[in-house]
Amino acid sequence: MAQFWHTQLMHPDPLHLGFAPGLIAWQQDHGRHDLPWQGSHDPYRIWLSEIMLQQTQVETVVPYYTRFLARFPDLATLAASPADDVMAHWAGLGYYSRARNLHAAARHIVREHHGHFPREIDAIRELPGIGRSTAAAIAAFAFAQYHAILDGNVKRVLARVFGIDGWPGEKAVETRLWALAETLLPDVDIRAYTQGLMDLGATLCTRARPRCEACPFNDVCVAHRQGRQRELPGARPKKALPTKTIAMLILLHGGKILLEKRPAPGIWGGLWSLPECPADADLLCAAASLGFRAEEISKHPDCLHTFTHFRLHIQPWLLPVEHLTTASEPNHLWLALDNLESAALPTPIRRILEAIHIT
Repeated sequence: MAQFWHTQLMHPDPLHLGFAPGLIAWQQDHGRHDLPWQGSHDPYRIWLSEIMLQQTQVETVVPYYTRFLARFPDLATLAASPADDVMAHWAGLGYYSRARNLHAAARHIVREHHGHFPREIDAIRELPGIGRSTAAAIAAFAFAQYHAILDGNVKRVLARVFGIDGWPGEKAVETRLWALAETLLPDVDIRAYTQGLMDLGATLCTRARPRCEACPFNDVCVAHRQGRQRELPGARPKKALPTKTIAMLILLHGGKILLEKRPAPGIWGGLWSLPECPADADLLCAAASLGFRAEEISKHPDCLHTFTHFRLHIQPWLLPVEHLTTASEPNHLWLALDNLESAALPTPIRRILEAIHIT
């Protein structure tokens, strides 16, 4: 590998000229080859993996991918399945709009493309939940098409190797990175090249403690040569996260808990959660407004959950319900505490209810 790279130094621009061939050679020898979605050019499996991998690490995705694929083995099955079933198999993975978009895209493909995943890059980008980089990755892995990708790992690799200053989330910096990514595309082996970008960012050129000694580009990487690994890429401008505090009602009757379906779009949209109200509300009145009467109330440990733009401070209150209304609403569900695994619950809500079940 080192011998290959140094032969490129005779060229007036060795960094750009040698990047793609060097990356492909490294990926073939040292990259990842045993991930469950590799070894297949099935666009459905590749699409599913790329959506799950958005903002989520591989080790977290693998068990969810395997379980999801066992339940929805093909696009037609996913499109024909009820949304609650899809959300239940996504619960715990986070960023739930991905699951809603995945389901909507499957139905769009059945309706508009006769159930065949589109091959054209523009048609792929039109699907819900798919942006420029994800569409390019799908097109590369499924159809061997030559399009540049630019996810978080790739931004970090390019910023360090080529010395691109600034926060990649800034429009001008992102535009520069996209232009660079387009110029670096290889003439051959687009699958190995695309996988190599992902592998290099995930295994060597990591955010913290990059393994520069094992990197195939360490002798030409700007960040490594200048000792700027911590500076590149530039950090997101710091902004204090606001905290929202709410009370959640754990209405208990006959070993069952009342759940409400969260509206979509929105936080936890499409999932089942606990009824909520302002933290300073009269909780007995809040329960009564739902049609239930409770005479006892007990506080349970608070839960703090961090989203991208704010922190949610949950104050759970347990209220045994003595009188249950006979009215049934489509967005309400009584769930047995010993059947939590069957419901599409956000992770914090599941933890709260599991603690109730244990006690």
